[in-house]
Amino acid sequence: MEAFLDHFITQSVTYSLIAVALVAFLESLALVGLLLPGTVLMAGLGALIGSGEVNFYQAWMAGIVGCFLGDWISFGLGWRFKKPLHRWSFLKKNKALLDKTEHALHQHSMFTILVGRFVGPTRPLVPMVAGMLDLPVRKFVLPNVIGCVLWPPFYFLPGILAGAAIDIPDDMQSSWFKWLLLGVALLLWVAGWLCWRWWRSGKGSTDRLAAYLPRARLRWLAPLVSVTALGSLAALLNHPLMPVYLGILRKVVTGGH
Repeated sequence: MEAFLDHFITQSVTYSLIAVALVAFLESLALVGLLLPGTVLMAGLGALIGSGEVNFYQAWMAGIVGCFLGDWISFGLGWRFKKPLHRWSFLKKNKALLDKTEHALHQHSMFTILVGRFVGPTRPLVPMVAGMLDLPVRKFVLPNVIGCVLWPPFYFLPGILAGAAIDIPDDMQSSWFKWLLLGVALLLWVAGWLCWRWWRSGKGSTDRLAAYLPRARLRWLAPLVSVTALGSLAALLNHPLMPVYLGILRKVVTGGH
């Protein structure tokens, strides 16, 4: 799939936009999104945006179209085939995830639809389950519109940042700056992940990592990594090449690349 897309998107800008819409569609389509490495593919397409090969706003619109198609087809499939889907062996094997999604939709339908778009395992499930529960369209449409509009740039962002970094001229001693960008990005991600686990541990949630990252350890580890990440970000913002990098990003967003 990835090799096919790599070949496809190098043919023309139109093909690249079709690839964006296709990935967004498949990533949103009921159950298919569970099998597709959509996060990696969207980041890869974001790199094309960051390097100036694809227009940011055109890619954003293509992503929105793909999201809408995937979500509404999933909603329709759930509504039309609710009884067969409940008996389907694949869903029975993932009954815990299905039950959690159903419970969340019953309790907070709008919040679940909106947040579910940004969470990998639930993204291709929430619209289908909403249809299976006969959720009124009026309750589905608003959070779905908001989610589909915000999701593409959010998932493009890592690739955009990487693509823009590649465009920094090599004769400006940029290698160290690029490694610093990568390190700070990873540190910020780890800090966010640790804070999320710390917050989640307060709700009694457990998994395989709970033995290595108990709440008592997260209580000091998450703040420590967060402070380190913010300090590294402050140092990065004061780097001499930061204005050059921000200028490239500005061109990407304004379409002046």
